[in-house]
Amino acid sequence: MSLIRLFGSFVVASAASLSLTGAAHAQSQPRAVVELYTSQGCSSCPAADKLLGELAQDSSIVALTLPVDYWDYLGWKDTLANPRHTARQRAYSHARGDREVYTPQVVVNGKLHVLGSDRSAIEQAIARTRDQAMTVPVTLTATADHLTVSIPETESARGEVWLCALTKSIPVAIRRGENSGRQVTYSNVGRRWVKLGDWNGKAASWTVPADRIKDMGVDAAAVMVQSGTSDKPGPMLGAALANLR
Repeated sequence: MSLIRLFGSFVVASAASLSLTGAAHAQSQPRAVVELYTSQGCSSCPAADKLLGELAQDSSIVALTLPVDYWDYLGWKDTLANPRHTARQRAYSHARGDREVYTPQVVVNGKLHVLGSDRSAIEQAIARTRDQAMTVPVTLTATADHLTVSIPETESARGEVWLCALTKSIPVAIRRGENSGRQVTYSNVGRRWVKLGDWNGKAASWTVPADRIKDMGVDAAAVMVQSGTSDKPGPMLGAALANLR
């Protein structure tokens, strides 16, 4: 069953924003969404995993760790890998028209890819994409009961709205493969994806019951508004991140 079908029964769309008490509130226009495609079976990845953890401390960046599964045959099965992440990384490659699918790879603002352990390259990619991405303000509000996403009217923009449930920190002891004997801590790990809907530039909001995503150690969530489609993703239009209670 697809995640869209699975969650379609509990994602409620509304044109009005909600007033909430005691809520964790994130209304921001960050400068970048940084997606790290990594694998526990990749000897080059721990340096990138560490850097992603540092970028996650920057409130102007929505930093995500998205473990992939295509190196699982090398002697260690990645305990956090999700085929959805592999499909997303490949969709980016198809959208760019290249064959650049590797680890550790960072995709910046849905547009450019660079080596995930190269801080300078990441910052340069952020600067290069600023005039094409992250122009739509997004509000993400989290209470103990639900999450609410709100987007204002922006006539010139259209895209898909995705919620990614995250675990902020996961230490993993790797026992076999290229990283045998290492313990690596992964930050803002993607655990579940929910498509909230298609956005046509009009003001809109969506509400998701918190108990439907708070498993597998989920304690944060990111929302992304992205042009294109999941099969052919385009530049990131806006994003926000909030902790869950």
